[in-house]
Amino acid sequence: MGIKRDPADNWFSKCVRERTDYTCEVCFKGYDRSSTGLHCSHYHGRANKSVRWHGDNAFAHCFGCHQKMGANPHEFQLWAEKTLGSGRYEILTERKNDINMAKQMFKDNKAGHIAKHYKKQHAILSEKRNNGETEYLEFDDYC
Repeated sequence: MGIKRDPADNWFSKCVRERTDYTCEVCFKGYDRSSTGLHCSHYHGRANKSVRWHGDNAFAHCFGCHQKMGANPHEFQLWAEKTLGSGRYEILTERKNDINMAKQMFKDNKAGHIAKHYKKQHAILSEKRNNGETEYLEFDDYC
């Protein structure tokens, strides 16, 4: 049984997919917003609360690329390091190992703060898309 998704996961996933304009970051296939074919793929699994809702830990991957990356962790590591750059990749790894951050994120998620933050971020991204912006869009991470 997988880890249960909650409202924070839902809004965060929408932000990750919206920032790429619903395009896979590996094969660059585009998807309709109603499609379930584009996933929010976590580099460090969702059990890692300190990075579960961090933008550098999640990518928009189609089903096939998500499966491929999940089955080939070394390839995923090389791809993530290249995509993020070595500095951001190292910071992400440090954050993953921060137990105090994980505890804080758990509390904030229980209180609904993370979902509220990413719901607002999604509204900002959606407005930019509605105004014609088509490039990769950054969003503000929670913490």
